[in-house]
Amino acid sequence: MRDEVLNRVRVLFSVLDADGNGVLEQADFALMGSRVDAAAWRSTPAEREVVRVEFRNWWEALAAALDTDGDGRIDFDEYSGVVLSPERFADTVAAFARALAPLGDPEGRGTIARDVFLALMTAIGFAPDRVDAVFDALGPSADDRIEVTAWEGAVRDFFTPDKVGIAGDHLADPPAA
Repeated sequence: MRDEVLNRVRVLFSVLDADGNGVLEQADFALMGSRVDAAAWRSTPAEREVVRVEFRNWWEALAAALDTDGDGRIDFDEYSGVVLSPERFADTVAAFARALAPLGDPEGRGTIARDVFLALMTAIGFAPDRVDAVFDALGPSADDRIEVTAWEGAVRDFFTPDKVGIAGDHLADPPAA
């Protein structure tokens, strides 16, 4: 696997480990869902609930596929071995991306403002400077907005191991020299 992809795996694991205890658990996904819900205060309650459900679904899909010892926890070894298997998680990732996108576009314009993007992505757990770099890589307009469809595509690309040079690569640390 290429360095860019390995870096995405590492950073995503650390983000998904919302409580920082070194393993992924159901509580991590509930915590992320709560953080995103709070950050998406301009969205409707129904839209925010859809994202909370998708966080739960994401946990359930990961646990079913990766919790090899059945302890309700996924360590990095369990996670890194197969998390970027597009055939196993493409539907879960696509559903999550579709649920997250409306939160970025509470006005229904088809675009996402930088401040809303930053609030949602940092609520998930990504570093603000990295989020800004991703936003810039997605080609903001003159009024500092990106297309909702570009964000949805970037989320899916982030989980595709044969994709390199993507906007999401800005979320991960550069390869060690």
